[in-house]
Amino acid sequence: MANRHRGEIDAEIGGTRRRLVLTLGALAELEAAFGVDDLAALAERFSGGRLAARDLVRVVAAGLRGAGESVSDDEVAAMTAPGGAAGFVRIAAELLAVTFGDADPQGRGPPDRAGGHPGPRMPQDPRRG
Repeated sequence: MANRHRGEIDAEIGGTRRRLVLTLGALAELEAAFGVDDLAALAERFSGGRLAARDLVRVVAAGLRGAGESVSDDEVAAMTAPGGAAGFVRIAAELLAVTFGDADPQGRGPPDRAGGHPGPRMPQDPRRG
């Protein structure tokens, strides 16, 4: 079972239940892939809530590799998830939320000391509106 406190999630991908985690190495990989300089810029990149299909592939593949799987982006691109593209959006959103400490159901990140939510807005499941 995944340990969300360590940033792990479980998801069905390619017909198999798999673990995903964005380790520091996986995050460094994503920084390079998205051409950003640091974690704050990476979180900002995801905060718009809009990801291209290739972005989903990169995030999911990095999460699988972070959990120890030897899988390429191309292999992940050929995999399926329950719910199709919306399933991949859910997986990526959950992975980003546990990685960046999202504690708010609206996806606005953890509350600050004043009770506000300044953190990144993660991609939403398109079926939830």
